[in-house]
Amino acid sequence: MAFLLKYFNSDDYRRVFWALFVLTLVVMALGVGFRSPWPADEPRFVEVAREMVANGQWLFPARGGEFYPDKPPVFMWAIALCYFLLGNLKLAFLIPNALCGLVTVLLVFDLGARLWNVRTGRNAALLLMLVPQFLMQTKNAQIDAMVACWITVGCYGLIRHFMTGPSWRWYFIGWAFMGLGVITKGVGFLPLLILLPLAFYAWKKKLYRDSWGWRALAGPLVMLAVIACWLVPMVLTVKAAGTPEHLAYMNNILFKQTGERYVNAWHHIKPWYFFVFSVIPWLWFPLPLLVIAYWKRFVAAIKADPRIIILLCWVALVVLFFSISPGKRNVYILPALPMAALAMAAALAGVDRCNWFEKLVSGLLWFLGSVVLAAGVLSFIHHPKLVKAMADYTEDLTGIGLMFISLGLAWLALLLWSRRQAALLRAGMVSILGWALVSTWGYSLLDDMRTPRSLMRHTAEVIGPEAELGLIDFKEQFILFSPVSITHFSYLAPNEQQERNAALWLNEGLAEGKQRFVLAPASIQLNCFDLGKGRDMGMAHRETWLLLGVDAMRGECPAPARLQRFFTVTPGSWMH
Repeated sequence: MAFLLKYFNSDDYRRVFWALFVLTLVVMALGVGFRSPWPADEPRFVEVAREMVANGQWLFPARGGEFYPDKPPVFMWAIALCYFLLGNLKLAFLIPNALCGLVTVLLVFDLGARLWNVRTGRNAALLLMLVPQFLMQTKNAQIDAMVACWITVGCYGLIRHFMTGPSWRWYFIGWAFMGLGVITKGVGFLPLLILLPLAFYAWKKKLYRDSWGWRALAGPLVMLAVIACWLVPMVLTVKAAGTPEHLAYMNNILFKQTGERYVNAWHHIKPWYFFVFSVIPWLWFPLPLLVIAYWKRFVAAIKADPRIIILLCWVALVVLFFSISPGKRNVYILPALPMAALAMAAALAGVDRCNWFEKLVSGLLWFLGSVVLAAGVLSFIHHPKLVKAMADYTEDLTGIGLMFISLGLAWLALLLWSRRQAALLRAGMVSILGWALVSTWGYSLLDDMRTPRSLMRHTAEVIGPEAELGLIDFKEQFILFSPVSITHFSYLAPNEQQERNAALWLNEGLAEGKQRFVLAPASIQLNCFDLGKGRDMGMAHRETWLLLGVDAMRGECPAPARLQRFFTVTPGSWMH
């Protein structure tokens, strides 16, 4: 620890950079290869990536052979590329976000060092890694960490140009990564909002005027050129193919999943104040508490340094942008977090410790460590309430108990050993300890319960090697973890159409002398099948799944309005 602190306490840029690089890389790499993709979104993106490599179709993302029109393909391309290079999906799928997390931390450090000094950059980077939302997203396989990285690069390029420049190279790099962000998750243009406070200061305070010029108008062209690298081939292919599936994909990805989703969201409906009161106070800890503890210093720094207020204005504009839309999720404001951490570190540079803040954070750490230890003991003795609460996640409460007991004891011992250190430094050490255990031991304990691997393996054994399996009302993980080939009847179709297609498929198999079965959740309402005649295959994702054969079909089943079948050849063999 003393060796590491020696490097971090240096004013030498290179020493601090490499210390941050090593620390961040280790934290981001923890858990890679220790678990499989977990719901809700990971199995979908991983299955899309797997099919890209298996089928060679990279332009139109598909899962289970059916186009996936909800997100542009960049994130899936990244996973697919890692899979192509490594040949192991379980190892590859967490790597893109781990690298994006590493890049984001180093960019924040570099920007802080250039705008202020090395210590400010160091504090900003370490503060970012301490915030729960950042590590929670960079250590999973959802799109948000990647788009946050591209947005951070976009902000970095504009800030380098306007605040430390002019630097037209970085200006156009910023625009290029905004384009990459757009074809990752639509909102990659958010760095443009920083031009509003920059323009105000250029006009009102006569700051950064040298960085404005006619060349700046070429920035949007760079962004559009990057977007066109995906958009033009996609549109041309759609026009050439002319199929309803291709047209539906294009219309969905270009219109429904962008403007319509923002203006008229159909799920995750939250009130306007959701981010301010329900997300930032706890997922951005300790930033809000730091503002309260050092309020006078914070206000004084804002008044004295326009660079801080520009960063905070951009953070506020991003939060406002997402607050206007009726649809909200915690992760939407993640792209604002790196600049928020940078502004906070700059505002509080060199500040003396606040006694009540130190005592509050230290007390909170002791309390949470004690809770973890108590939870471990209760799990180890199989307390009835914990047995019920954890039933959907794991059956190995003894293993969970041992892990939490180990974590709790190590947590409290670490707090005792580091009692003379600053509260946030102790929080950082505890955070790394927690992620180290959870990302290795914890992942291994929870993996089977967070996937349908056992259920799909059991189903394959029951139906035998010659039978065919269909799915109704399923999630992508049931394809990803299947050891046998899968037929499904459109993930996007209503259940009524899925079951009619499934019934027709079973009847055709009967006529051809083939053994076919359908796997469906027990909670579903079906008209063509008698669920009472289904065979219980077990439970996965809080749902009992039934195996239905031709004997479970009812007498009459209307023909489907549209014939839809998608076939995936042995999709999940890499997991077995």
